[in-house]
Amino acid sequence: MAAGEIETYRGVAYPWLCDAMGHVNVQFYAKLYDGASWHFLAQVAPAAELGPNGLGWADVRQLVEYKQEVQAGALLVVRTRLLRLGTKSVEYRHGLYDAEDGELYSTNATVTVLFDLEARRAAPLTEAMRARCTALLAGTGDGGAP
Repeated sequence: MAAGEIETYRGVAYPWLCDAMGHVNVQFYAKLYDGASWHFLAQVAPAAELGPNGLGWADVRQLVEYKQEVQAGALLVVRTRLLRLGTKSVEYRHGLYDAEDGELYSTNATVTVLFDLEARRAAPLTEAMRARCTALLAGTGDGGAP
């Protein structure tokens, strides 16, 4: 695992995720990356800090690159790295890998903003969130959140 990366998803490419061409369909990449994002963002701000304060997350940009086809039966792992810390946002990169040989299948670069659910606009990251992000950027751990 590269410095600063944390594991955010692990699973299997089941046959029912595949399309008529025999590889995992793009709609399921979105599902994998969404699950990985929830796990990663919990490292920045656990749910116990968000809900009671009327906060959530909103993705504002995603870029997916497909490097190799994923066949049914592949064991998958997503590892995520924080790339940039903004005032109200975080930018991170997921890598989808073969869990057995480390082959890179796909990447997803995402920008997510902290979102005030009542005001319906971006909100500034708290000091606690910023501290966790600083640890993630330094590659010194998992950010300290559960």
